[in-house]
Amino acid sequence: MSLEHDAISEPVYSQESSFIENQPSILTNIYQPEQNIAIWQRTLPKSLVADINHMLIEGRPLALVLSVTPKNAADKIRNKLDDYACAEILSEDIALIVDMFCCLFDVKEVGLRLTSLDSPMCPKFHVDHVPCRLVTTYVGRATEWLANEGIDRRKLGGGGLGEPDHLSGLMNSESTIEKMQMGEVALLKGSGWQGNENAGLVHRSPNIGPHERRLLLTLDFI
Repeated sequence: MSLEHDAISEPVYSQESSFIENQPSILTNIYQPEQNIAIWQRTLPKSLVADINHMLIEGRPLALVLSVTPKNAADKIRNKLDDYACAEILSEDIALIVDMFCCLFDVKEVGLRLTSLDSPMCPKFHVDHVPCRLVTTYVGRATEWLANEGIDRRKLGGGGLGEPDHLSGLMNSESTIEKMQMGEVALLKGSGWQGNENAGLVHRSPNIGPHERRLLLTLDFI
């Protein structure tokens, strides 16, 4: 499959420019020991976003959990999306991402979740206890995360004593919260990555309004 996309945004670099880029090859940087996130920055076609929005508004809630390969991903997803206008392009785009993930980690099959959301799935900052997870948001606000510097990991989970993230002492300031953008594809290194047991990416789902919707894709090792 080609890695070209028909609508790529201009690069916008954060303080660490080595983890975000508008080329999919940036995802290979997840193998660097000091990196616990890598982001392929892209902008989705407006027509695709509009068609997905229509599906989320008019259709039933979506909660696909599938085991897929690069060869069967498009067909499996297309069959689940009925006759919605977004089905063809969305399923092909997801198959591309599955192909990239499998090539990058030399696996033949992955666990896929494609979920429509109208509330935060994981509203508090946390670490995934997996080697690595791919996330991308096709519609709506995207994943928020914190750099390793300036956070107190003792305040994660029960260590926060029930306080909200901005009061628990986890971070120095809410201004340190980084936010992915809709359409961007990220690899999040978890605590299950060998040698990264105490440095998994700290992240959370974004807050969304009462009438907002998200379409979230995640890929995991099986």
